[in-house]
Amino acid sequence: MRLNGIDAPETDQVCLDGAGKNYRCGILARDALIRLIGGKPLTCSGKEVDAYGRRLMTCFVDGSDINAAMVSGGWALAFRRYSDVYADQEQESQRRQAGLWSGAFIALWDWRKRNQQTEILGALTVPLDAQNRLVPRPFASASSRTGCRIKGNISGNGVHIYHLPGQRDYDKTRITERKGERWFCTEDAAQAAGWRRARN
Repeated sequence: MRLNGIDAPETDQVCLDGAGKNYRCGILARDALIRLIGGKPLTCSGKEVDAYGRRLMTCFVDGSDINAAMVSGGWALAFRRYSDVYADQEQESQRRQAGLWSGAFIALWDWRKRNQQTEILGALTVPLDAQNRLVPRPFASASSRTGCRIKGNISGNGVHIYHLPGQRDYDKTRITERKGERWFCTEDAAQAAGWRRARN
């Protein structure tokens, strides 16, 4: 399922903190969600399904809307392309410079297709070099949009496998993103997304 009305950082996403230092904001956002749930039962509702077959859900823990809490804490944005239900929470978290808003970051939907023209968001004093630090130059044999080099492909029988540079099948593996295949910057991100390492 997917939390309705919000978008949170990818687990491989890097942001800048209030001191201008790089940090793994995707991991911190994931951990914030884990803390919000606190191991308690979730109550979720929603009937819509996204393009990837995931149910779009609004979830509650002890009566509290965790979708709203992620945006209020600054660890997710209101996904205005589809809904503005959490726009007020986003404005308030931006005003307080909470979570992502304390430093500099790329809008979560832009991170997936970032380039040198991608807008940098965040605190009032975004570092001048934020663009260069958050949008690295692509490597050879890497995603032209992200510079990430790990190839996450889906086999004919639906198995999600990632290939590292130097592995036997790396060079002949082609990524077709419209089929759900994708690039990863780290093995941790690939594994967190459900891919396993290729044996060859």
